[in-house]
Amino acid sequence: MASRDAANLKSQVPVWREEVASSVLSVDYQRTLQAVADRVRLGQGPLTCQEMAAVFGMDVVLARVEALRSKAKRLVARGWLAEPAPGRFTLGPGVAGPGDGS
Repeated sequence: MASRDAANLKSQVPVWREEVASSVLSVDYQRTLQAVADRVRLGQGPLTCQEMAAVFGMDVVLARVEALRSKAKRLVARGWLAEPAPGRFTLGPGVAGPGDGS
């Protein structure tokens, strides 16, 4: 039971607040946040899920892209990411990338 509870805690995405570090996110969500933060840092604009799949070395196939889109949308819903245009993701207001004080 305890391991199941721990797994459930890891799969949840908390609402972003200044005092919540990105380290509370599971590794997959941290990786997504880092990819978006890298794009912002490089001044390359929002990231699509197809681009994210390529960055992660995944095959850019519908199933993989949709799985990434689901994670990105969950991060948007919790304030970690923003979606300024459909399917294009950037950091949410006030969110710094991992290692940048978030």
